[in-house]
Amino acid sequence: MRIAIYGRDFNDSVLPFVQEVFDALAKQQVTVLVYLKFYNFIKAKVKLPANITTFSTHAELLTEVDVLLSLGGDGTLLDTLSLIRDSQIPVIGINFGRLGFLASINKNEINTAIEALVKGAYSLDKRSILNFESQNSLFGDENFALNDITIHRRDNSAMIMIHAYMNGEFINSYWADGLIIATPTGSTAYSLSCGGPIILPNAQNFVITPIAPHNLNVRPIIVPDDVKLTFEIEARSTKFLVSCDSRTETVDRSVKININKANFNVNLLRLNNESYLTTLRNKLLWGIDTRNY
Repeated sequence: MRIAIYGRDFNDSVLPFVQEVFDALAKQQVTVLVYLKFYNFIKAKVKLPANITTFSTHAELLTEVDVLLSLGGDGTLLDTLSLIRDSQIPVIGINFGRLGFLASINKNEINTAIEALVKGAYSLDKRSILNFESQNSLFGDENFALNDITIHRRDNSAMIMIHAYMNGEFINSYWADGLIIATPTGSTAYSLSCGGPIILPNAQNFVITPIAPHNLNVRPIIVPDDVKLTFEIEARSTKFLVSCDSRTETVDRSVKININKANFNVNLLRLNNESYLTTLRNKLLWGIDTRNY
């Protein structure tokens, strides 16, 4: 089995867990490739297998790996989307962060999880992707998002007016700090913190969630994922921000934004002892009432 490793810089408290990952992979005789920037960060801090190789780009993964393993939180796993793109390479995350809806493996279960991974004791969880389009080709060939695409005012500007359309039909004009367009995967991220609903991953929907709307009767709206959404911006400031997951660009207010469902999915690996509902209960502490303790 060939497994690629992706990670970011982190503090030294995580190093024992990173070492455990590489030890477990060596024990299972897995061929390991490590993202070059991450390799340069850890090579003096972690004992690595002698036959390790590195990669830097999407193209280098296409014929080289069976699984991509993300070491970090959900933000780290979202970064891997730029590497796997439409290749269908499955990705799974070991959570070194806090909440971790996407990076589902707990750092205390590393050996068990890697053994299950090598034995094929997992299922593929196909997740829909948002596709971003604009006349000036913002984000280039990385114009997609697994969690959400966000339109947001700049830090030093007043709230903005966002005119939203679905298949050319007017939905609403949102006077707010911004707007989140989230996939079912992203419904437990920024959208949830702004009052959006939780959507199960296999639901064929997106959710439009306003950020701090001026009118309190404006609420999130769920739309089918087979529509084309268009957004036009009015603002005192000449610029606003657009984010595709963790990638952000400054945009002129004259730019019209189109968002639809991408023509490819991302394959998240889910170990056989996991389920989405179990993750929700554990992460959101459902059923736990301090009055019972």
